Amino acid sequence: MTSEQLFQQIQKKRSFLCVGLDTDVTKIPQHLLACENPVFEFNRQIIDATADYTIAYKPNLAFYETQGAEGWITLEKTVNYIREKYPEIFIIADAKRGDIGNTSKMYAQTFFEKMNFDSITVSPYMGSDSVTPFFGYPGKWVIILALTSNAGADDFQQTVDKEKGIKLFENVLQKSQEWGTSESLMYVVGATRAEMLTNVRKIVPEHFLLIPGVGAQGGSLADVAKYGFNAKCGLIVNSSRAIIYADKTEKFAEVAREKALEVQQEMSELLAQYEVVK
Repeated sequence: MTSEQLFQQIQKKRSFLCVGLDTDVTKIPQHLLACENPVFEFNRQIIDATADYTIAYKPNLAFYETQGAEGWITLEKTVNYIREKYPEIFIIADAKRGDIGNTSKMYAQTFFEKMNFDSITVSPYMGSDSVTPFFGYPGKWVIILALTSNAGADDFQQTVDKEKGIKLFENVLQKSQEWGTSESLMYVVGATRAEMLTNVRKIVPEHFLLIPGVGAQGGSLADVAKYGFNAKCGLIVNSSRAIIYADKTEKFAEVAREKALEVQQEMSELLAQYEVVK
């Protein structure tokens, strides 16, 4: 998928919403536990309910790996279901991989060839040879962790290189542009760091940014748009718990659709306000 195709989806749906499929079998509605594959059935209903309002889905692999072999089967079924029914939707493997080159090559084959994801989140902290194997797939995207919103993020990401006079996350943004382009490389920037998006945009003005932390984590969508928009939106904003776990009754999918619509409506207003989509 190209950036233009992604932008076309944003224009069509007036949305830059990504729904995170962080599906925990202990949190899904109890009536689904009678199904042959409860997690897949939950995912399927969430996907069907929200597809009109989202441009991307992001399964977090930890929630599938904890189920062993069955979890991997569920993950593959989920990706295949999106591919078959909603082929225009962007699919992100929230895997946070990043290892030595040979291992990264195997990860790339797994998620891009075997699993057919559009993109994968990658930690860049082992350097170029751990990231560049993921760039060997035309049409696929690498999403590098740049500035996260977890409590321990400042332990390293905000440290300053005194010689260069820049912070570590800024160094990551600058250096990684030697590995990929705005047609193959995105960055994770936490929504709770919205005020820092101005600095991020100075370094990577054209790249798409994956923004987690809106919704249950308290990030402001308005602030993210204010500081993060570029001429073609340039944002994919993720919401997981606030949508998929909004209800635990047999109406969970209906409520998830309502929550996704609420986010889409706010996004539509912001896209119009900043004249990204007219």
